[in-house]
Order: sequence, then structure tokens, then C-alpha cells
Amino acid sequence: MLLALMTDLHANREALSACLAHAEQQKVSNYAFLGDIVGYGADPAWVLQTVMDYVAKGNWALIGNHDAAILQENRNGMNPLAKQVVEWTRAQLSEEQISFIAALPYRIELQDLLFVHANAWAPEKWEYIDGVMEAMRSMHACKANITFCGHVHMPTLYHMTLTGKTGEFLPTPENSIPLSKQRRWLVIPGSLGQPRDGNPAACYATFDTDSQELTYYRVPYDHETAAQKILAAGLPAALATRLLTGE
Repeated sequence: MLLALMTDLHANREALSACLAHAEQQKVSNYAFLGDIVGYGADPAWVLQTVMDYVAKGNWALIGNHDAAILQENRNGMNPLAKQVVEWTRAQLSEEQISFIAALPYRIELQDLLFVHANAWAPEKWEYIDGVMEAMRSMHACKANITFCGHVHMPTLYHMTLTGKTGEFLPTPENSIPLSKQRRWLVIPGSLGQPRDGNPAACYATFDTDSQELTYYRVPYDHETAAQKILAAGLPAALATRLLTGE
């Protein structure tokens, strides 16, 4: 199975379209969407429906914190900009789509693979894995040999030896990385819909379950159109600027 790992889509139709087309060229057979399907971007209904269609074909999807916010009735604790985006996003979605979000799991296990949005120790609390200590904590909290997670918008790879020594690796796109079974791994593909590492190109990764090879990709897309649509929708201008700069 060649599995595409796509996370933090953030209602970015242009980025998702480009990455799905790219994944087809790689002959991907299955897809895992690791949460934050909506939020920030201008096309939540289209992006969510696309994920729903893929799940209906036997693929997988998780709930992220932006998705979960759609389900909350009381948003008084959110900052005003986030609250504005959530309320606007919910108004774009059908009841069927909202019900789909409500049914999404926090974690999925497939043999020795674990899929979560934020972390393995408390996936429903949305704490970040933003360093080696958090990566170690997440790997110790599960039995999976490989954990795939989103939430962090920068592509990163962590590895832990049998003795517990943990290291961090910044992957180079399109270079295949063999994931030895002598180590445990935590894979963060980076954000498809809102990259934050100074490169506006969309992020996703593939994993070959037969060869145990992981490959990160950066896919250029029409981020200028995606940014213009955010402005046209009346959403905060900072969200459009972020797509243009990748920061």
C-alpha cells in the first residue's frame, strides 16, 4: 500500500487539488487525512466534501481542533479572529457535513501504524509536538512503531532508538527515507493548506507499507488565488498573507 498523508488542509481548495493530482501521479493507493480539514481557508464545504468522498471509498480521516471547533456552541473562549473564521465556516457547511465531522475519530490504528492529529498521549487536548521531548512523550504513549500526526505546520521527522534516545530530522523533499524497524518514528508531514516554514508550497508525504519508505513532497499551487478568495470572503487579511509568504 502506498499511503498519502495529508494534514491541516484548512479549507484550501487549490492546495488540496494540486496535492491530490500529484499523489495520483505517484500512484498512491490510499489516503489518510490527519485533521484540520476546515478553518482559515475560503473553501470549507468543497474541501470537506472531497474528504468525505475519499472516506466513502475506504480511506481514513481524523478530527482536528479546527474541525472540533465547528461543533462547539459556546465559542466565548476563542480569540475574535478565530471565532470569526469558525462561525463563517460553520455557515458554509451542510448538516450532513457537520455530522461527518462529529463522527470523526481522534485516533486510528492500523497494525503497527498510529494516526493522530495532535499527539498520542492526549489526542483530544490538542497539545503540540514541537520538539524532541514532546515527540518522545508521544512515542512512549503508544505501541505503534510509526506515528503519523499533523497539527504542526512544519514537516519534521523524529526517531527513537531501542534505548530511548530520540532525535529530530528535517526531511528533504522527494528523497526516500527508509524507516527501520529497529527504531520508532513520528512523522509530521507539514501542512497541506497553510505551510509555515517560509515556503508557500503545499506539504504532504507518502509511506510505502511494503518497503517502509517515507517520502516528503512540496507541491506548488495557485496560492495567489487561494489568498484572493480569503479576502473576497471577508476573512482576516492575515490569513491571505500567510498563504503568500508561507509563514
